[in-house]
Amino acid sequence: MIYPILRKAFFKMAPEKAHYFAMNRLKNICGLPGGRALVSALCAHQDPKLKTSVFGIDFRNPIGLGAGFDKNALYLRELEALGFGSVEIGTVTPKGQPGNPQPRLFRLPADQALINRMGFNNDGAPAVRERLENWREKHDLKNGFIIGGNIGKNKITENEDAWKDYLSCFKTLFEAVDYFTVNVSSPNTPGLRALQEKDSLRRIFTEIQTVNQGKNTPKPVLLKIAPDLNEHQLADILQLATEINLSGIVATNTTISRAGLKTPEATVTSMGAGGLSGRPVKARATEVMEFLIQGLPASTPVIASGGIFTPSDAQSRLKAGARLVQVWTGFIYEGPAIAGKICKQLG
Repeated sequence: MIYPILRKAFFKMAPEKAHYFAMNRLKNICGLPGGRALVSALCAHQDPKLKTSVFGIDFRNPIGLGAGFDKNALYLRELEALGFGSVEIGTVTPKGQPGNPQPRLFRLPADQALINRMGFNNDGAPAVRERLENWREKHDLKNGFIIGGNIGKNKITENEDAWKDYLSCFKTLFEAVDYFTVNVSSPNTPGLRALQEKDSLRRIFTEIQTVNQGKNTPKPVLLKIAPDLNEHQLADILQLATEINLSGIVATNTTISRAGLKTPEATVTSMGAGGLSGRPVKARATEVMEFLIQGLPASTPVIASGGIFTPSDAQSRLKAGARLVQVWTGFIYEGPAIAGKICKQLG
């Protein structure tokens, strides 16, 4: 009940500033005696019936937080307390980079949407690995809270060498995360989406899987795709999925489309380039998800992402065949209890 009031206050702040302000206050609360338990009691909903096993990993519930929210693994304790079953940290690149100049994150309240052109700002794989290792030393790893590693390439790396960046991140983070998602679908790194073409994907995944399959316990490796792929490109993804031993697909990332927005065109234009997320991407993300589910073998699960705000949003994707769902923009508009609200309805 209190979040709509807090949201009004947050929305008076610059979006990126509001994000860190809110999460750091939550961090302060969780650091107090009994604070974490209080946050969990208010926001989370634990139900053993929600446990689900996907690509060999046991999740305490199917509601995850998508990549981009906790890029540097700074808020794992807090996100666990909020009741998420998983979180994807990153996108992480081999070397730290500042990302694109600010402002680079914009709200479209009339559309319940965001536009971002963050540009893979992160501390780099070695720093993130150290943070993850420290967190794992201090926390219960048997409660089903799963950490995914979303990996990408540095901006300065040419596409022909992109596989080296993905492989570097994979090796660096291997012991620190439970699964990997290869991100070739952000619109905010020049040329990145070209890596969604069949030959580029084949090279990236072949190099990763060569190392992965040499491990005693290989990690699941997923692919995150854009909602803007056409049917021919999606068919290529289906054909490639078995060949490169995909563990799953995250459908979808943000869109470069600006069609059908309620926000005035001049306002949207003034925000500039970037990926659009939230309610406007829901329909296309669902179409892509359904196309993949129909074409993939049952052994290759799909994680639904894009426009998930309510319990019914999550239920409809799961009923359509998604094995897990991820929220992001919905967190901003619905508040920190979003995972608990969805889980309560699913239980």
